Amino acid sequence: MAVNQDYYELLGVSKTVSAEDIKKAYRKMALKYHPDRNPGNKEAEEKFKKINEAYAVLSDPEKRKQFDQFGMGGFQQRYSEEDIFRGFNVGDLFKDLGFGGGDIFSMIFGGRGAPPRGGGRQQKQQQSWDFGDYITHEQHGADAARDLDLRYELEIPFMDSIHGAEKRVSLATQTGTEEVNVKIPKGITTGKKLRLKGKGNIGRSGQRGDLYITIKVGEHPVFKRIGDDLHVTQEVKVTDALLGTVIEVPSIAGPKRVTIPPGVKSHSKVRLKGLGVPDQNGDEYVEVIIDIPKKLTEKQRMLLEELRKEGL
Repeated sequence: MAVNQDYYELLGVSKTVSAEDIKKAYRKMALKYHPDRNPGNKEAEEKFKKINEAYAVLSDPEKRKQFDQFGMGGFQQRYSEEDIFRGFNVGDLFKDLGFGGGDIFSMIFGGRGAPPRGGGRQQKQQQSWDFGDYITHEQHGADAARDLDLRYELEIPFMDSIHGAEKRVSLATQTGTEEVNVKIPKGITTGKKLRLKGKGNIGRSGQRGDLYITIKVGEHPVFKRIGDDLHVTQEVKVTDALLGTVIEVPSIAGPKRVTIPPGVKSHSKVRLKGLGVPDQNGDEYVEVIIDIPKKLTEKQRMLLEELRKEGL
């Protein structure tokens, strides 16, 4: 999905605007570009589709939160068009505006669906938005209008994202609480989605939706992940920075001894090859921080005065 104009810009609102003001802006734009008011105008039709996409995102609190966090490019990497429009229905809103309460997309693309499938018997058909073209399927009462997929945000410890893990989560479904096992792959990052096929709600026809789990990785007190590399900070004394030393630093493979060369500067980085995220060819970087004491003993002060006289 190509990166388009910012959703807030499309609706002509600021990022701090309320949900009610977003709805008002959308109503105004939708009235202006609605196909019924612009028959045969392809430019207005395209604009109408874009503002509906913007409203589908900004009217949903979770999608809006993700959009604000990752921006247009990052959001569209995480959400397909199907994800954006899933569950989006403004039929009642357009009915209030005097345009009827049908599927908003059928107003634009009506008549472009595929022909009925099957034999000679004519089946009752319903068009449904498939983000690029219409498909047809048999009407199953409430199943056709209900989104059977479930969504769940799972926060996992940092080390589980590095080494992989298996989690058991409890879900609230239409039939009650259900527990499912979720396999966390190695190296997963925040925002990634896992799909568990057939673990969503069950429709009247017996069809079952899927479960989409969005991963959120917790922070770690020592390690910070940047791409596939891991970063840690390590303090060294002034004398060790001047004379050089060997220190022990944490790594995901256990403590490692690292040589600090004489004269190292603060914020210099030492690379530990291959000790980043497993199976991702990442490295670990140790950032050296020189610890400058705020207070000195009298003896330390005297020694430093002598060193200063020596030109140090």
